[in-house]
Amino acid sequence: MEQTFTAQMSVFKGRWRLYVVLLNTTERWPEFGFDRALPVPTITERANALSMLGFELVPGADWRWTEDSDDPDNPASQVVLIAATRVRSCTGAIA
Repeated sequence: MEQTFTAQMSVFKGRWRLYVVLLNTTERWPEFGFDRALPVPTITERANALSMLGFELVPGADWRWTEDSDDPDNPASQVVLIAATRVRSCTGAIA
């Protein structure tokens, strides 16, 4: 069975970044930075970024958006959007 991972995308320091979550490792997570806050990176741009990191979407996977906040205890806190999807290595090795 092939190993799958979670890829996430969020805004960090005013710019979108995409990263692949690698659990149970001390390895640095593969990350790609988009040099902008707007517009939100397209599905094609995300796929290209994943490819550069050595990953691809799992067949049938789609991006799911979650709403979070800077301060979970403050309902007036700024909203943070996080996108996530399932990916697999496209080279057979973790980037």
